[in-house]
Amino acid sequence: MSTPAANDSRGLCRFSAVRARLTTRVAAMAGVAAVALALATAINMPHAAHAQGAVRSVHGDWQIRCDTPPGAQAEQCALIQSVVAEDRSNAGLTVIMLKTADQKSRLMRVVAPLGVLLPSGLGLKLDNQDVGRAGFVRCLPNGCVAEVVLEDKLLGQLKTAKTATFIIFETPEEGIGFPLSLNGLADGFDKLP
Repeated sequence: MSTPAANDSRGLCRFSAVRARLTTRVAAMAGVAAVALALATAINMPHAAHAQGAVRSVHGDWQIRCDTPPGAQAEQCALIQSVVAEDRSNAGLTVIMLKTADQKSRLMRVVAPLGVLLPSGLGLKLDNQDVGRAGFVRCLPNGCVAEVVLEDKLLGQLKTAKTATFIIFETPEEGIGFPLSLNGLADGFDKLP
């Protein structure tokens, strides 16, 4: 019997067959989207969770949403997409890509549902190739947040890949895969202010 870590390292980890419906405007995700935008626009601003961002533009399956967080000098924008599982009303992800206010870094934040196994982190596969895992940095009332710096290599992979699957874990052995549309990501990211 092999260990879960051995299975994971060989890419043999079982993923439950969760069919996800891609959407950018899902009423069930409104609370998560509000938190996602707040996280996208405010680093270390705990009161920004009440922010609602206006849709600035739509790029395929992605939206650019903008808002001015409390205390900020300027409006901040993020590229956002939400994915909801058809067979699990409480399972959904919101993916946020943004440039920091100082324009020196690019970040990707993913808000996952509560109940995820935090030590396992968030997995990502692009075109069925394992890209790696990101650790969760905090949990809020509406979900847990994983964050990575979008280095040139990862951003290039995201812009050119055909398919992306984000993976959350509820147990060490079983992950739930959320297919995410990359349609419009390259164009939307390039148009982020």
